[in-house]
Amino acid sequence: MAWLVTGGAGYIGSHVVRAFRAEGIDVVVVDDLSSGHEEFVPSEVPFYRGTILDGDLLERVFREHTVSGVVHVAGFKYAGVSVQRPLHTYEQNVTATAVLLAAMQEAGVDAIVFSSSAAVYGTPDVETVTEATPKNPESPYGESKLIGEWLLRDQGVAAGLRHTSLRYFNVVGSGDPALRDTSPHNLFPLVFDALVDGRVPRINGNDYPTPDGTCVRDYIHVADLAVSHVAAAKRLDAGESVEPVYNLGSGDGVSVGEIMSTVASVTGIAFTPEVGPRRAGDPARIVASGELAARDLDWKMRHTLDEMVGSAWEARQAAS
Repeated sequence: MAWLVTGGAGYIGSHVVRAFRAEGIDVVVVDDLSSGHEEFVPSEVPFYRGTILDGDLLERVFREHTVSGVVHVAGFKYAGVSVQRPLHTYEQNVTATAVLLAAMQEAGVDAIVFSSSAAVYGTPDVETVTEATPKNPESPYGESKLIGEWLLRDQGVAAGLRHTSLRYFNVVGSGDPALRDTSPHNLFPLVFDALVDGRVPRINGNDYPTPDGTCVRDYIHVADLAVSHVAAAKRLDAGESVEPVYNLGSGDGVSVGEIMSTVASVTGIAFTPEVGPRRAGDPARIVASGELAARDLDWKMRHTLDEMVGSAWEARQAAS
């Protein structure tokens, strides 16, 4: 039996693949390589290049492999860009999820772990988000993730789908120097690219009501995230109960200023970040509680901020 990882050639998905293999669980990968990299997939892992919008491809995967469940990581993940490309975002994140669920039902595969997002909360009016915090997504991306959760819920009612969705904020670090975050929109790659190019990284606002004046956010290590995806899959495989959603959060967060100081220390490149104006809609502090996930999914922050930055920097240098 194997688990299918959609988006398994991407930054997060490739770490999930390695976490499965570390547990001795076989995996199969489907990825269209729109943002992933085929070299991120171990050579011994069956890899299908294609989109999950292709129901025929999914039918072939389920026919050629005995799949017990799916970890659904594939998707269009750029919240800011989604505002300019809403139709593309919905196609990739909503239509594709519906196609995947239909193929699963046809193949008799009844378990799924969905990579959701804390973007479903929008800008909450609480400092620490829990699973019960009202959902108010503020971008097509956040909306598409919430609709994805609804699709799983409704398919559970209609067809007995066993499911859980994992919500999280900012994923950083690397569990393997061969795997790195290549997103053109995420903080760590932006900062590293600036330093490598001889530019000064930028902070958006330093006058927030936080200890150092910069925004406080959840930053979690990608390898820790991957462990909990596999823990959720194992619970589903064992027929154990799971919550419909879990937050994977630090509970306290770190500030953008702390990240900049840590980057300077770890890389040995001294810099004072430029300070620009606040970005509209940026709250001072958003972090999530991970208590439920700690109870059920082996969730914990295993890496310090120094280790998050250091592992990401090592992967960035290995790619140079």
